[in-house]
Amino acid sequence: MLMKLRVLFFTILASLTGFSFAAGNAELGKQKAAACASCHGNKGNSVGPMFPRLAGQHIRYLVSQLNAFKSKTRSDEMMEAMASGLNEQDIKDISAYYVKQKPQFTSDDEQYLDEDEEIPVTRELIEKGEALYRGGNSNTGIAACIACHGPTGMGNEPAGFPVLTGQYAIYVAKSLVDFKSGERNNDISTMMQMIAKKMTREEINAVSAYISSIR
Repeated sequence: MLMKLRVLFFTILASLTGFSFAAGNAELGKQKAAACASCHGNKGNSVGPMFPRLAGQHIRYLVSQLNAFKSKTRSDEMMEAMASGLNEQDIKDISAYYVKQKPQFTSDDEQYLDEDEEIPVTRELIEKGEALYRGGNSNTGIAACIACHGPTGMGNEPAGFPVLTGQYAIYVAKSLVDFKSGERNNDISTMMQMIAKKMTREEINAVSAYISSIR
């Protein structure tokens, strides 16, 4: 119930304060995003599982994350360096470009949950993850992911919740581990930190595997 109230609050807040990122120029953003392609792939479709797919991501989320890297409220040496030279308009333009791109997936991607140990994504793990994504874990107070990110992982633009659909399992698992440890702490009202801290590594692996399978 508390989590649902938080989601409702931030959705209403976003609409009342009139968040607008319409000023971004996608054509200029295409040129400015050229340096991003080495990690995030052509048109934001990363081929490296440690780098998130950006194609089709919500513009508000993209802007907020680039600003977080620029201000170092989200820590990553490479992204901090990339964002440090961007001004406000650059960030809006790059974000406007990526939001217009179409996500591309290949059905034969072999997914793993750990960069070093190469823990494979299995059908059994995906099924466990789906149950957790849709129903949470009432015994330990883990909220269902579906409440914020929706039944198909498309998130909530006004509330600032990102698209998760088809994101790489390794990237999702690392993000959850970082939220769990507090290494990543730029989430809205610490919601992701609170959820991740209650999750076991097995639960993190399962829900990450399921998210990677959503199309």
